[in-house]
Amino acid sequence: MMTMDDQDHLKMETKSSQMGLVEIQSNNENKPTPVTFSPQLQSMMMHQIEDPIVHNIVATANFCCSLDLAQIVVRVRNAEYNPKRFRAVIMRIFEPRTTAMLFSSGKIVCTGAKSERLACIAVRKYGRIMQKLGYDIKFTEFKIQNMVSTVDIKFPIRLDKLALVHAQFCTYDPDFFPALIYRMVRPRTVLLIFVSGKIIITGAKSRNEIIETINHMAPVLNSFRKP
Repeated sequence: MMTMDDQDHLKMETKSSQMGLVEIQSNNENKPTPVTFSPQLQSMMMHQIEDPIVHNIVATANFCCSLDLAQIVVRVRNAEYNPKRFRAVIMRIFEPRTTAMLFSSGKIVCTGAKSERLACIAVRKYGRIMQKLGYDIKFTEFKIQNMVSTVDIKFPIRLDKLALVHAQFCTYDPDFFPALIYRMVRPRTVLLIFVSGKIIITGAKSRNEIIETINHMAPVLNSFRKP
């Protein structure tokens, strides 16, 4: 049975994924990282499209020990804890620039890294902070849960036609939100497709899934290109 901590943990993963759509940041220490297209895809699209850029990664891990959240927030800088609102300590570090949610179960959710390597480095840094507080942690179950990326296919799209033909995969209400929401089955990713050709991809757990998503969607979108 899922505990309250696990439920909060799952909610925060979802919230972090949504945050990634709007909290796209870039600086010299933590730049968005590109995902390279194959030459075959570039040739098929008949023009040079930009490689997808990863803007945010949500990663999880388990420190395998119970954490006293009330004690942690008193002893650590850049940490906050309001158990009435959310049952986790929210902590930030600046290199790599990330935010972590630490649960009393020892589970951690880390968001904001621009690459898998930086996500792993960040989680280990949070772990070292816990070690300095006297916790006997173990670094286990590290996993990428979500990668938020963007791509520009460089041509306008007839979203109304796409929504009509692919209705089983699409949600489109331009009066409510300007992008068409396209939910793929395999891989299980979600695309926010704008009429300009700009796309936000969420839900990928690897760079290969980002490329697989574009490989599948590129010919579909090409068939709904505006004249």
